[in-house]
Amino acid sequence: MDAEETGGVVELSRGVYWVGAIDWNGRDFHGFTTPGGTTYNSYLVIGEKTALIDTVKAPFTGEMLRRIGQIIDPSKLDYIIINHMEPDHSGSLADLKNQTNAKILITRRGIDILNGYFRDSGSENWDIGIVATGDQLDLGGKTLMFLEATMLHWPDSMETFLKEDRILFSNDGFGQHIATSKRYDFEVRDILPEAAEYYSNILMPFHIPLLRYLGVLARLEIEPLQIAPSHGIIWKQDLPKILEAYRSWANGEVKEKVLVIYDTMWGSTEIMANEIAEAVRVAGVEVKLLNLRKNPRSHIMKELLDAAAFAVGSPTLNNGLFPTVGDFLVYLKGLRPRKKKAMAFGSYGWGGGAVKIIEQELKNAGIEVFEPGLQVKYRPYGKELVRCQKLGEKLAAAAKEQ
Repeated sequence: MDAEETGGVVELSRGVYWVGAIDWNGRDFHGFTTPGGTTYNSYLVIGEKTALIDTVKAPFTGEMLRRIGQIIDPSKLDYIIINHMEPDHSGSLADLKNQTNAKILITRRGIDILNGYFRDSGSENWDIGIVATGDQLDLGGKTLMFLEATMLHWPDSMETFLKEDRILFSNDGFGQHIATSKRYDFEVRDILPEAAEYYSNILMPFHIPLLRYLGVLARLEIEPLQIAPSHGIIWKQDLPKILEAYRSWANGEVKEKVLVIYDTMWGSTEIMANEIAEAVRVAGVEVKLLNLRKNPRSHIMKELLDAAAFAVGSPTLNNGLFPTVGDFLVYLKGLRPRKKKAMAFGSYGWGGGAVKIIEQELKNAGIEVFEPGLQVKYRPYGKELVRCQKLGEKLAAAAKEQ
């Protein structure tokens, strides 16, 4: 059945409800720029007993409780399933526990995190049960199966599968940061780009655990009809598309695509960047020119997800990197993109230094630096512009080889 909404509550299937919250004006998610806002998805499952799967970020507690209250008295909850203890998922847990004696079910790795956040709320006295992959909870007509998803993207992460309705409550897997009054993929425009941006900024470093998890789904013959993540819309019509995209991203598949990422002080590095990008374009390879002060780093990482090669450019400032370039390289190193080739370029006034630092930081991030960097003193002219063009040609050739 399609989603049916009454007073903000959305019924996904008989006895299964979205009771989360919409963050229309959220613009930052721990360094991830979210111009489209986000949602904090909480799901209520009703059989003979009731279970709430995840809560919401603390400021939205009232919104969640009002939605639950349209269906049942929150004090009557029997279970609270904690798929993940990060505060955007669990922030309202203490307030909810003040209203109910519901038993909490969580992974073993989640116990310390729970007490770390809620010890001052008396969490050590809460009724808590530990679950692992394959464990099941019979609610009476509704059966929940638990699937540990360790390091997707925290140690405690878990997903929950509702067997009768074949709904996978996928936690941070398959999510997107987008605020919308609609709940399903077929109700909104194509959101695969938002899913790609979410993956590249949150799950990219965890490709090995993700591939292992996809293997568990296959082994247990879990074939969902709906995937209901903790952020964004629910996948139903486009299930094959998002599942195939995740397999592709986790395997590090790339295409003939090059990024030229840079910042500039007095325009010299920008001249170089434009020459490099134009040479890539002339070589017949897709290219994107991305100024670090005009493009959020989260957007750049989304573009990098399927790019085969890239260049990073910086002017030298105080014998080092321009601040935005340094910030980007630190962010890049944390996300550890795979199967990429890269090179460095930049301008300087007297001492130089930025290009060598870029190369070292790229290597520290596990990126193959396949060509010596290009430094230009003051401003590029003549032969130096030709060298920039040659650099672009080599980037295009590298992308074609992948």
